[in-house]
Amino acid sequence: MSTEISAVWNKIQDMANDFIILLPNIVLAIIVFSIFFFIARTLKRLVRRLTRDRRQAHNLGLVLGRLAQGAMILVGLFIALSIVIPSLKASDLVQLLGISGVAIGFAFRDILQNFLAGILILLTEPFQIDDQIVFKNFEGTVEQIQTRATTIRTYDGRRIVIPNSELFTNSVIVNTAFDHRRLEYDIGIGYGDDIDTARRLILEAMNEIDGVLASPAADALVVELAGSAVNIRARWWVQPPRRADVLDLQDRVLTNIKNKLLANGIDLPFPTQQILFHDQTEATDGDRHQQREGWPAGKGEVPQPRRIGHTLGQLAQNRDRPQVTPATNSHSPSPTTQTDR
Repeated sequence: MSTEISAVWNKIQDMANDFIILLPNIVLAIIVFSIFFFIARTLKRLVRRLTRDRRQAHNLGLVLGRLAQGAMILVGLFIALSIVIPSLKASDLVQLLGISGVAIGFAFRDILQNFLAGILILLTEPFQIDDQIVFKNFEGTVEQIQTRATTIRTYDGRRIVIPNSELFTNSVIVNTAFDHRRLEYDIGIGYGDDIDTARRLILEAMNEIDGVLASPAADALVVELAGSAVNIRARWWVQPPRRADVLDLQDRVLTNIKNKLLANGIDLPFPTQQILFHDQTEATDGDRHQQREGWPAGKGEVPQPRRIGHTLGQLAQNRDRPQVTPATNSHSPSPTTQTDR
């Protein structure tokens, strides 16, 4: 028993002696790590100060500052460990970090993908905070661009969180990327109306509205000869291209165009349909050269149109007529009755 206690005591003394020997290295490592920690905090503040003039300075400076701080602290930790354990080489630490990084990368692949996409979005700035964007079926104003996801506020007061990897790898429409935005709307006029007159009235109606820019100028182009109307596309430019301003200006422009066209006798037709009834009881049914309803008359005399009431009257008369039984032939054999024998 005393031998075991003596061995334990000797082990404790050896550990204490090793600690006393390493104590100067530990103190030096703590001092070095503290210096690097202080440098990391200073570097974080410097990065945030350099990005202060940018519109996304809050998010961009915060992310880049944290990355710089983390990298500097990691370097300080490597140096401190090398001081405490001289046998530990930097290459061993890098190798260990690489193996750990691969394992962490496989385990948190989606999180790291969104993180890297968020960094690239903050650096390249395809859109910025307070921009109005359209992504797939979502449309709204960008509220925040974080390292994992971007949040947008829809026009009906809902918040949508979109992963950054989705935004970075798919198409995004930025409605407020430029100062000017063009709006357009198709207006149908009748085939009997004069196109030049209608075009002039549409341009006058657009230019009379406050908010429609004179440069670039508005225009009106014929884009389609539709089934019941001639479609003229009215196009005008607005500034700024915010959603509320766009809707208000479009309401005033379209209202003024409608009132001006109607006041000057321009027709605004709606879709019409012509139905041709074909009398299938006629002897000419199926003969395109004789049949009139729905088919070209061809050569010769054109059959006169028939009304449904007239046709129905003839059908009723034919139904009310007595049925005539055809006379029997005198030479035909008379029916015989068979009896069982």
